[in-house]
Amino acid sequence: MYDFNHLYEPASAAEAVEMMQAHPKAKIIAGGSDLLVQLRDGINAGCDFISIYMIDELRGISIDAEKNIRIGALTSFSKITKNKIIQENVPVLGEAADTVGGPQIRNIGTIGGNICNGHTGADTAGTLFALDAMVELTGPDGKEIIPIAQFYKSTGGVDLKPAQLLTAVIIPEKCYTGYVGCYYKYAARNAMDVDIVGCSVNVRLSEDKTVIEDVRAAFGVVGPNPVRVILAENKIRGSRVYPELAGIFADAAVEEIHPRTDFRGTKEFRLHMAHEIVKRMFTEAVKKAGGDI
Repeated sequence: MYDFNHLYEPASAAEAVEMMQAHPKAKIIAGGSDLLVQLRDGINAGCDFISIYMIDELRGISIDAEKNIRIGALTSFSKITKNKIIQENVPVLGEAADTVGGPQIRNIGTIGGNICNGHTGADTAGTLFALDAMVELTGPDGKEIIPIAQFYKSTGGVDLKPAQLLTAVIIPEKCYTGYVGCYYKYAARNAMDVDIVGCSVNVRLSEDKTVIEDVRAAFGVVGPNPVRVILAENKIRGSRVYPELAGIFADAAVEEIHPRTDFRGTKEFRLHMAHEIVKRMFTEAVKKAGGDI
């Protein structure tokens, strides 16, 4: 049995905020794929939960009049992967969501929970960094929309204010139109495992497919948070496409990351894998975009 004290079930995001104000020590629970495992292991035993799982307004994927993609925080990984809007506009996000856990986890786990967990290896988080995504936060003072990179604390985890709830992920139209992305997760097993290194790359080529008009790349598990390699991006932005460019980009990218050694892999191994993965993902993205590299 799970050892918790009270379970509150708000019917709306606004009511959830009110409950968080009334019960400031309560934990927000959505799909429960992380929290229930922790609770079974005795972590947070005896706590209060505020379950937002039944708030349907926080589900679904849509495009607004300005062609910005909005993903409700409670949208499951499997729904993201199969959604037509995602498949047609940001398939790389669907690819990343499809690497999370196994089918059962992907059916219950949510994109909002994946982000708010604050883990550097969260598959959708790194991909959203490379997409320049925004997050919508709802709290006592209303809604605010901020870049996902700003949502993460410098020491790891996310910066949710008291009684504040992540309600949606937003991908601006300018951040996906014309881009082609690739994602790769390296882990000891193909499923039900945490990244040793993850990397997501997006490129936009010139109309004649010969110039890198823009590139965005992000790594997971190479620091306390997902990491964008801004200096490496700047180094090749505007460059002509040629075979050696992928290696130049990879060399620059690993200069910006600082992985550590743990039981899953050494720092040196992660640096080696990061170099190889970003090189391959950049090359694949350029090819998918129509470039000759």
